[in-house]
Amino acid sequence: MILKIILGLGGLGVMVFFHELGHFIAAKLSGIVVEAFTLGWGKKLVSCRFRGTEYCIAMLPLGGSCKMKGEEAMRDALEAGEGRPREGEGTFYGASPGKRIFVAAAGPAMNFLFAIFAFSAVWLIGFSYSTFDNRIVLASDFSSRSGDSVSYPATQAGLKTGDYITAVDSQPIATFRDLQDAIALQPEKNLTVEYTRNGVPGSLRVTPFLNKSTGAGGIGVYPWVEPVIAAVRKESAAQIAGLKAGDRILAVNGTDVPHTRFLDMVIEESPFHNLNLLCERDGKTFETKIILYADEEGRLNTGISFRASQVSSPRVGIAAALGKGFNETFDTLFITVKSLGLLFRGIDLSQAVSGPLRITYFVGEVATTGFSKNFATGVTSILNFLGLLSVALFFMNLLPIPVLDGGQIVLFLFEVILRKPLSLRFVYRYQFVGWFFVLLLVILSTMSDVLYFFRS
Repeated sequence: MILKIILGLGGLGVMVFFHELGHFIAAKLSGIVVEAFTLGWGKKLVSCRFRGTEYCIAMLPLGGSCKMKGEEAMRDALEAGEGRPREGEGTFYGASPGKRIFVAAAGPAMNFLFAIFAFSAVWLIGFSYSTFDNRIVLASDFSSRSGDSVSYPATQAGLKTGDYITAVDSQPIATFRDLQDAIALQPEKNLTVEYTRNGVPGSLRVTPFLNKSTGAGGIGVYPWVEPVIAAVRKESAAQIAGLKAGDRILAVNGTDVPHTRFLDMVIEESPFHNLNLLCERDGKTFETKIILYADEEGRLNTGISFRASQVSSPRVGIAAALGKGFNETFDTLFITVKSLGLLFRGIDLSQAVSGPLRITYFVGEVATTGFSKNFATGVTSILNFLGLLSVALFFMNLLPIPVLDGGQIVLFLFEVILRKPLSLRFVYRYQFVGWFFVLLLVILSTMSDVLYFFRS
């Protein structure tokens, strides 16, 4: 847990540092004096002065800060009862509105550039991920067993367990992850789904539902996973029962096992936590009994993981990696903008919106999980996640909300249009509303995080 927190804070610190670096570079180019640029937070450890700027290294190597001359001029003018901030050579408010817009926009712009770099690096290093085939199992096959009368879109449309989904709205589907990606951002939209059933192709229309816990679209399907064991955890119930990697589970308690979702259902409904398995190993069948036990979270756990398809990225050069990184950054921005609209469609914000605590945990979780496999996987995992967060930070900071960079840009644009400084009283009220909004958002997101961890 401590390692996850350290890696999570470090990852977020990198994004904050690059954001402040953007403001720093733009201020220098605009002739605005940067009084101090600090790497890290907290107490200063080392500092030196060069060309009017104090460069510092703080105790906690997380993020950074950029302090410009005259940033407090607005507060000082309010306290002194003056009508406008004091201006002077090299001060922030002494610069033209155009230069201030440039400085404000440079922070988010640096996050966007960092995202391009991160995604490009992932493609250059190469990556792989585990998924399953494009064959499906209907969730409604199992909801009816539990007395749940839910009818999912896939069932309503006429899809069947065992179908292979080959395309969604002409977008080819090769894996179950492709299917998830094609459905997630299109809730309540009528989609054309192409499939193959017993070798015969067909197509039909499906309208995904909106999952209000996640904000994603769904049609009510699981991946069809062959019950072939990929690995058995040490000292688990499966290892005690003598199961090994490569074994195929043929039947459980006398009933054939076509796929792993059926096995999961039997485990969930097993009253005695004992399973009689018929398995196949090297062409020969054998029987064994597995005695289930609950894990730390109270769930019955066999200690078995099943075979998945491993998808690897193609080898690309620097130019191709930059192109893919650029395209992926814009694709992620499009998804981010589209996802924002889902927030106003009745989803559960406590589940779908993450605050600083949960984001820190997720960054650390992604990093530790990746590094547990190998160093390259760890690096690409955290770069990919930071790229996603950088795009989100770019977009959110440009929203026209007071106190954010986007809100500052709106103020300075009004100065350009009106050709005179705005009323200090108006700016103060504008900023006050912004601070209140941001504070409320921080409180709500933090409460959401706390509830999330308690539920976990």
